[in-house]
Amino acid sequence: MATNAKNSAPRRKSKRERRQKVIIYIMIIAMLLSTITAGLAYFINF
Repeated sequence: MATNAKNSAPRRKSKRERRQKVIIYIMIIAMLLSTITAGLAYFINF
């Protein structure tokens, strides 16, 4: 229990870590949008 109290303290994330996470989320959203639009284009042409 004493060892957990030391590790459970909220560690402030650095700006670099936060920026990397935001970039990953933007990449995932862009990938989803591209697949959705590709599917729509396929159905329109079909």
